[in-house]
This record gives sequence, structure tokens and C-alpha cells, in this order.
Amino acid sequence: MPEGDTVLHTGERLRAALVGRTLTRTDFRHPALATLDLTGLDVVAVRTVGKHLFLRFSDGTSLHSHLKMDGSWRVFTPGQRWSSPGHHARVILGNRSAEVVGFRVHDLAVVPTEQESRFVGHLGPDLLDPEWGPGHAATAVERLRQRPDAEIGEALLDQRVMAGIGNVYKTEICFLLGVSPWTPVAEVDAERTVKIARRLLSANAHRSRRTTTGMDVRGRRSWVYERTRHGCLRCGGRVRIADQGVGTRARPTWFCPRCQPGPAPA
Repeated sequence: MPEGDTVLHTGERLRAALVGRTLTRTDFRHPALATLDLTGLDVVAVRTVGKHLFLRFSDGTSLHSHLKMDGSWRVFTPGQRWSSPGHHARVILGNRSAEVVGFRVHDLAVVPTEQESRFVGHLGPDLLDPEWGPGHAATAVERLRQRPDAEIGEALLDQRVMAGIGNVYKTEICFLLGVSPWTPVAEVDAERTVKIARRLLSANAHRSRRTTTGMDVRGRRSWVYERTRHGCLRCGGRVRIADQGVGTRARPTWFCPRCQPGPAPA
């Protein structure tokens, strides 16, 4: 699943390709928007909030999208061959210098720009908010503490606590906290948790390759995430993997029993 830094990078690419330019072609291959035509409108801004993305147009409307598990927005030059099959395209926005395609973006809606809060008003503080300050941190800490009995791994994925954390960051934050992902929130330092989350996402906000270790070297970019074959990067010990969550919310979770003591599945 794309995480907050991925959505931020996507927003930056779309901003460079679309903002300040007039749409010369729009094609919506989505049942709810099949008759929509935005040709002739200018793209005036791109906004990202956590895992949500908004394209704002000159008529006062916004196109909202959520990338879910496998959605993506990609930028091509006019006439360039797409990098994914055409039947995966859900929306095409073109101008004289670029063609932007949303692949597998199933969640799409057009709303008045002033109503964007319908989609993001319930979210916790955006960890990549450019105006992040002590107030944002305090709110995130308070929202985390409001879930004392929740497993810290699941609480980190709750976008109502902090917006932008996905499974990679959840796994690596728990490692840096030195706790099992199944540890109750009440037993975790909430302020330190928010600081680590903010630091990790900020450090990767403008990187082409994500790293949670500070090392941009193949095989050394994560502490435990996807390291069942290689072992913990810190101690070299065995890394275990188990699902956390129920049903469609279950996510594979990596952890080092030696570096992360606490409750864990058998």
C-alpha cells in the first residue's frame, strides 16, 4: 500500500506536470464519472493529505483520489507508451506537454474544493504537513493515548491517529521503539512514537528510495521489514513474520524477538 511519502512524491510529480496548465483532454473510465469532461479547465493546485490526493481546478472543484493497495498516478509525454496496461487506466488528464494517467485508482470523486474535508476531516495530523508544529504533535500524542488497549502496530495504521503511516513504517517504528507490534499502546511512550514517525516520514519525503535506517544501500534500507531471509539488521538474529489485524485489515508484520520484546503470536 502506498504510504504518506509515496503520495507526497506523487503529488509533486503531478504538480510539475499539471499546475498552471490547461487540460486539453480528459477521459474518465470510472462508472460514477464516465460522462465528466474537464477539458478547458486549468489545474490550479495539487494537495496531499496523508494517503489522499486532490487535484484542484479553476472552476472551484477538486478531484479526490485514494491509492488504496495498488493505485498509482504516472506522468508521460504525449504519445509515450504507458508503463501499465490500458485496461488498468481509470482516468487520463492531458495538456500540451504531459499526459497523466491514474492506474487502478478506484476511489475517485469530484467535489467543490471547499468540501475536501469530507474526505480528510476525520484524519489525525498529517505527518508530512509542511506546517507541522507542536500543536500537531500534541494532537497525535493525545489521539494515540486515547487507544490504550489497542496493539501499537494497529494503532499506528489508524489514520485517525496520524495520517500517512502504512505497513512499512508501522513495522519499522515498532522496531525503533524496541517493542513488539502487539504491545498495548498504554505500555509505549506516545511522545517518542510520534517523534519517530514524523522523523522517518520527513527523512523520506524527498528521497527516490525509502530508507528507515539512514543507509541508502541495497539490503540495508530497513531494520526488519521484509528481512525474514537476512535477519535483523541490528543484531543479526532471526526476524519473524506474522499477520496483525483481522480480515481485510490483516497485514504481514515483521519483528525481531530479541530487539523487540513483548507479546507476539505463537
